[in-house]
Amino acid sequence: MSVEWEAPGTSNSISGGRQDAVVMAREISGPITFTTGGRRVPAYLQDPLRWALAGEWDALAAGAHRARPDDSGDAVPPYVPRDQDPLIRTRLTRAADEGGLVLVVGDSTAGKTRACFEALRAELPEYRVVAPAGGADLMAAVEVIDRTEARCVVWLDDLEAYLGPDGLEPGLLAELVRLRIPVLATMRYQQFEIFTAPESTPAADTEHARAATVGGRVLRQLDTVGLDRVWTAGELERAGEAEDDRIADALAHHGPYGIAEYLAAGPALFQEWHRAARPGGHPRAAALVTAAVDLARTGLRPPYPLDLLTVTHEPYLAAAGGPLLRPESLGTALEWATRRRHGVTSMLVPTQDPNAWNVFDYLTDHTHTPIPDMTWHTAFQQTADADELATMGFHAHRVAPFIAEKFYRPAAEAGRADVMNNLAVLLAAAGRFEEAERFQRRAAAAGDSDAVFNLAVLLSRTARSDEAEAAYRQAADAGHTSAMFNLGVVLGETARSDEAEAAYRQAADAGHTSAISNLGSLLSNAGRPGEAEAAYRRAADAGHTGAMHNLGNLLARAGRPDEAEAAYRQAADAGHTESLNNLANLLAGTGRLPEAVAVYRRAADAGHTSAMNNLGSLLNHAGRPDEADPLLRRAADAGHINAMYNLGKLLASVGRLKEAETAYRQAADAGHPSAMNGLTVLLAEAGRTGEEEAGGSTGDAPASLRR
Repeated sequence: MSVEWEAPGTSNSISGGRQDAVVMAREISGPITFTTGGRRVPAYLQDPLRWALAGEWDALAAGAHRARPDDSGDAVPPYVPRDQDPLIRTRLTRAADEGGLVLVVGDSTAGKTRACFEALRAELPEYRVVAPAGGADLMAAVEVIDRTEARCVVWLDDLEAYLGPDGLEPGLLAELVRLRIPVLATMRYQQFEIFTAPESTPAADTEHARAATVGGRVLRQLDTVGLDRVWTAGELERAGEAEDDRIADALAHHGPYGIAEYLAAGPALFQEWHRAARPGGHPRAAALVTAAVDLARTGLRPPYPLDLLTVTHEPYLAAAGGPLLRPESLGTALEWATRRRHGVTSMLVPTQDPNAWNVFDYLTDHTHTPIPDMTWHTAFQQTADADELATMGFHAHRVAPFIAEKFYRPAAEAGRADVMNNLAVLLAAAGRFEEAERFQRRAAAAGDSDAVFNLAVLLSRTARSDEAEAAYRQAADAGHTSAMFNLGVVLGETARSDEAEAAYRQAADAGHTSAISNLGSLLSNAGRPGEAEAAYRRAADAGHTGAMHNLGNLLARAGRPDEAEAAYRQAADAGHTESLNNLANLLAGTGRLPEAVAVYRRAADAGHTSAMNNLGSLLNHAGRPDEADPLLRRAADAGHINAMYNLGKLLASVGRLKEAETAYRQAADAGHPSAMNGLTVLLAEAGRTGEEEAGGSTGDAPASLRR
C-alpha cells in the first residue's frame, strides 16, 4: 500500500534544524508520497541534500548550449567574461541576502544561460540548486525550502515556462522575497515582449491568456538585465585572449552573429541540416543548403539567386536518392531552409534581394567534403570578375588544381601578378616548367617579389644554379626573407661561407628562425662556438626545434652535460626524435641507464632507427638478448647498418649461427667495416675458412659511397 503524508503546520525541533513530519511504523510497503499544501511533492524535490551544489554543477545540465566538442570531447568552451557579468553577480548576491528574482533577457543563444551559470558558480558555490520542471513544481520547491530551511537558489531557465496562476505569480514572488530565496532566471526577448505587451480589451478566458496576464504582472515588477547577442569590442577582445580553437574560430568567422550564437547555433543547425537529408525529412531543403554551402566554398560571392540554387541543388538531391526520398516541393524546401532558428539565424540567410540568399557561415566553415566538379563549373559560369575568379582559383588550388587553372587563367590574362604567380606554382607542381617559368617571369616583371622567389626555386629545380642565385639575390634585395635564407643555403653549399653568413644574418635580422639556426651551424663549423651558441639559443627561444637539438650537440661537445641535457629535453618535448636519441646517449654515457632505456624506448616508439639499435645494444650488453633481438631486427629491416652488425653479434653469442651469418653478410654488403671480420671469425670457428668471399662481399666501395 502507498502512504501519503501531509506536512503538519507545526514542526519538531531537532539538532541542526527542524523536522516537520515524522512517519513511524513497524513496516511500510510501497512508495511514500509527501504532500505540501495538498500537493504531491515529486521525488526529486523531497530532499534538498540531493540537489547539486552550485560550485559543482554542470553547464549542460544548467541548459547551456552545446558547442562543437574539443579534442577531449568537452562540448563547453571556456567562459569569456561578458560586460554585464558584474551587474548580474551584484544582483544575485543581493538576492541571496534579501530574496527575489534576477532575470537576464536576450535573444536565443545570446549567452544568457552561460552567464547566469558562471555567476552562480562564482557567487554562491555552496548553495544547492533546484531547477523545477514547471510552475507547479516551483511552488512545491519553495515550500520544501521553507520547511527544511535549506540554503538554495532556484534556477528558472526559460522563465516563461513557470509563469501563471499555478506557478510564478505576484504572490509567490513576494513569498520568495519574504523567505529570502534567490531566484536566477533567463528569458528570450521575444517571450518577454509577449508577456509584457500592454493589456488590451479582455480576451477569451483561456489558460494561456490567464498565464500571460499573470506573467506580465510579475515581469513588470522586475528590473531586468539585458544581454546582447552581438558582442561588444571589450567582449571580443577578451574572446581573443581565450586559448580555445572553437572561440578563435568563432571570432574569425562570426560575421554579423554573436560569438555565443555562432558557437551554439552553428552545431545545432549543422546537425539539423544533415539530419534533413533522409526519407521523411527535408531532403530537397538539405540539398538546397548543400548547394549554397558549396557555392560559398568555391569562393563565389553571395547572394545566390534562387534560380541558381534550384539548378545547382538537383545533382545533390539525385546523389542522395532523388525520388526515393520523396522530396518535398521547392517552396516547402525553401521555407524550411530559410526558417529563423536560434534568434536571427537560419541556414539560408536573407539578403536585400528577396529572391537571393546567403548561407550561415558556420555551415560553410565546418564543411570539408569534396566539392563536385559540376558545382565548380557552375560557379565559374556565374562571374567574369578577375578578382572573384582569383579568389575561386585560390579556393580550388589544392583540392581541384585542374579547375583552379581554369579560374586563374582569365585573372592572370587580366594582369593580376599574384594570380600569375599562383598559376605558375600550379603549373610547376604539374611538371609544366616552361609554362610556369613564363608566368613567373611575367609576374616578376610586374614587381611581385613572391614570383621572383618562386622563379628562383623553379630555376634551382631545373639545374640552372647561376640564374637561380641571381633571382634569389633580386628577391632578397626586395626584402623577401625566404629568398635571403635560400640564398644563404646556396652560398653555403658552394663554400662561400662569408657571403652565406651575410645572407643568413640578413634573414635572421628579419626574424627567419631557420636562418638563425643555420647561422649557428655555419659559425660552429667555422670554429666560432661562442657565436654559434648565441645563434642557437636565439633560434631555440623562438621555438626552432632543430636549433634546440644543435645547441644540445654543441654543449655536449663542450663538456657541459647538464646544459646539453636541458637543450635535448626541450627539443624532445617539442617532438624532435633525434634529440630523444641523443639525450638517451648522454644519459647512458653518465651511467643513468634506467633513464636512458626509457628515453631510447620513446625514440624507438617514434620510429628512430638509431635509438632502436642503441637500445638493442644496451639491452644485449645487459644480458637481455630476448628484448634486444626485436629492436635490432626492426632497425636492420629499416636499413640501419650498425643494427645489422649488432644483430649478427647477438645471434652469434646465443648460438644461432646461420642467422648470425645472414646478418653479418647483410651488414658487410651494406658497407659495415667490421662485419667482414665478424663473418670471418664466425666461419673460422665453424671450420669454414676461406668461405667469407663466397658470400658476395667484394673489395669495392660500399654501395652507399658509390657515385
